[in-house]
Amino acid sequence: MLDTLPFLTEEITFPPVKRNSLDTLQVNLGYLCNQQCTHCHVNAGPKRKEIMSKDIIDSIITFIKNNPVKVLDITGGAPEMNPNFKYLVENSASYVNKIIDRCNLTILSEPGYENYVEFLKKYNVEIVASLPCYTEDNVDKQRGKGVFDSSIRIIKLLNAAGYGEDNSGLVLDFVYNPDGPFLPPDQKVLESDYKQILLKKYNIKFNHLFTITNMPIKRFGSMLLSKNLFHEYMQSLKLSFNPESMQSLMCLNMLSVSWDGYLYDCDFNQMLDVKVTGDNDKPAHISSVSLENISKNIQIAEHCYGCTAGQGSSCGGALI
Repeated sequence: MLDTLPFLTEEITFPPVKRNSLDTLQVNLGYLCNQQCTHCHVNAGPKRKEIMSKDIIDSIITFIKNNPVKVLDITGGAPEMNPNFKYLVENSASYVNKIIDRCNLTILSEPGYENYVEFLKKYNVEIVASLPCYTEDNVDKQRGKGVFDSSIRIIKLLNAAGYGEDNSGLVLDFVYNPDGPFLPPDQKVLESDYKQILLKKYNIKFNHLFTITNMPIKRFGSMLLSKNLFHEYMQSLKLSFNPESMQSLMCLNMLSVSWDGYLYDCDFNQMLDVKVTGDNDKPAHISSVSLENISKNIQIAEHCYGCTAGQGSSCGGALI
């Protein structure tokens, strides 16, 4: 796989960013996934071996108990494939205001995961689900043959359990990623299209649509380099820089934890292995970190323009 990091750090022009107070802890339970999507910035897939251990999950639970974490944001890979996924949810639920499961939907149709919908409902876990288009051809092109049909079946099960229904309190959000080197369309307009088409064609409901810009790293970045599109894409991100988005960057109030327990400013930096530093400028680890001792300086590089282009982009969708 072609590495984009040297191109992202050879000359850094992105403005400096300072950390604010911690609000969200995003935990990557591992890179194992039952899918292998073309836009995946994690390079997740069925052959990945990186899985967070129970010892590190215990350190995360201790950290949540002792620090002002309001949101536990669980991601992967397919985070449910970590055998301690339920353990983390069960032991964190009483200490946070919200738990998010970044779900690829199809994992919930795999053998052994039949009771996960009821489990997620029991703990009122918000589901942020990958659905990069409302058409079968586009979804299967990005995520694999048969993924769209499987996703629709799972969404219907989630709706039947109350997810996405008005006044149920069970939140079901979808994520749109472009299928190429261009920015997402207007989030509100696309959300309206999604809701109308999916309700009319499949009788399914959801709460919100998040549009997320593809980051020029890992699998997507490697594709850009192989097709000689990397520098063109980076130029489009820079030309679309929106200074208003700087006030809402997710890294201002979030820490990302990798499968092996190290801390990062965001999931994207985690994929580039650009760690948060603590005492003596050493990499900070969840088992021993103190918020007072970690650097206030966000580790930036040119990929940060992906979060500030156009409407802005974060794990919660558009920033503006």
